[in-house]
Amino acid sequence: MSPDNPPIPREKLPPGWGAVMFCDGQFAYRHRQPPIELVADRTAANRSHPGLGLSRCWELRYQYSLGDRTIAESIGRVSTRRAAVEGVLQCMHHIHESVDELGGPIEVQEILDRVRFSDVVPDGQSPTK
Repeated sequence: MSPDNPPIPREKLPPGWGAVMFCDGQFAYRHRQPPIELVADRTAANRSHPGLGLSRCWELRYQYSLGDRTIAESIGRVSTRRAAVEGVLQCMHHIHESVDELGGPIEVQEILDRVRFSDVVPDGQSPTK
């Protein structure tokens, strides 16, 4: 992919979404109303399951403003850039379909908790019983 082109073509974006930033290791899309930003960031895979042997993965998160602060919340981590692009696009569609229901960050988190990603990177922590 050329660094001059956003990873998701404009014609595939749901209404209200636009590219904010895109480079080799990060890309972001913003929604007008409610004002939400979805970010995919290539990062170290140091918390992934050791059996995977990954050195890098992509973390997906959303950002929103709360007063004069910007809050970033993790959505999940995926193993490839392609999975990050698909995951961000899926998040956009979920938000677009629920835009009338969204009143704040809690509602956004509930919507994004329903998104299932391909190539999810499991963490190295054991489930607690």
